[in-house]
Amino acid sequence: MNLLLLSNSSSDPGYLTHALPWLREHLAGVERAAFVPYAGVTLTWDAYAARVREALAELPAEIVSVHETNNPTGLVTDADAVLVGGGNTFHLLRETYRMGLVELIRQRVRGGVPYVGWSAGSNLAGPTIRTTNDMPIVEPPTFDAFGFVPYQINPHFTDAHPPGHRGETRRERLAEFIGANPEALVAGLPEGTALRVTEAATELLGADHAVVFDRTSPDGRDVAAADLDALLR
Repeated sequence: MNLLLLSNSSSDPGYLTHALPWLREHLAGVERAAFVPYAGVTLTWDAYAARVREALAELPAEIVSVHETNNPTGLVTDADAVLVGGGNTFHLLRETYRMGLVELIRQRVRGGVPYVGWSAGSNLAGPTIRTTNDMPIVEPPTFDAFGFVPYQINPHFTDAHPPGHRGETRRERLAEFIGANPEALVAGLPEGTALRVTEAATELLGADHAVVFDRTSPDGRDVAAADLDALLR
């Protein structure tokens, strides 16, 4: 497989700007990419597709959203890459199942087609979406996702705890997940980071460590980039 899993899309320099060097390398040789906009809820899918095309205008690939065709399965079947954007993870998963694209994308990516996900799109790369940060505004038929990697992903990982906030921190929420699922492993990806996953290696981009949660460290521990490959396999 050939995966690029981004924690976030927007940054101070602009939409997907921080990830352009990674995207340029990852999508080298891609002529046509299928974009899945279903995580957009308040943002229309037309506007979402336009935003992504504008952000990636310097890349040679043509980007076609699956909602822009009467044959989304045909688009995914023929595309050279699959891009899955961020937004609401529950909405994304429900619509991807409803359109009959989950198994098709799974087969194409496992067959070697490059995959790019950001935020919710990265969350779908794991076994389930149970470590999303999003509100369950709709009910997908299952929480099962693509399962490209054997560990859960938590995009936008942060240790932020605003003064006066009485709710749980992100670490506490993920510790609850490990408590209920002690066999699981969660990779927390801070903003500005990404995982590049191939058959040969898993590489952390944008930082020198990620935060990993498992039964030995339910409260999370920093794992150096050099040690992630062996751990996440």
